Amino acid sequence: VQLQAFGGGLVQAGDSLTLSCAASGLVFRDYDMGWFRQAPGKEREFVASINWSGNILHYENFVKGRFTISRDNAKKTVSLQMTSLTPEDTAVYYCASTKGGVYYNPTSYDYWGQGTEVTVSS
Repeated sequence: VQLQAFGGGLVQAGDSLTLSCAASGLVFRDYDMGWFRQAPGKEREFVASINWSGNILHYENFVKGRFTISRDNAKKTVSLQMTSLTPEDTAVYYCASTKGGVYYNPTSYDYWGQGTEVTVSS
């Protein structure tokens, strides 16, 4: 199983960025998907999740209204569209897959991507 996250970069405050995660080696539609992030010196935190069919979405409060998670089961990808970025969004962003459990708990997730770094300058 491989989850490949990409799309990170250096942007300015107020900019938008879309992260994507390509999955291989698993039956993608069997898994719910999540995005987490980890800022320097901080613990990994939940950002957003989407269930296998794409009709149940969860967002952490600090990204509600700014970030949108989506998936394409045919392409085996999950995306995170981020808008109105702030320096507080600076982190390494990880995609992960789960067959169930507590969506905001990292221990519920079976497979993880390598992370893609997002840096937001003020």
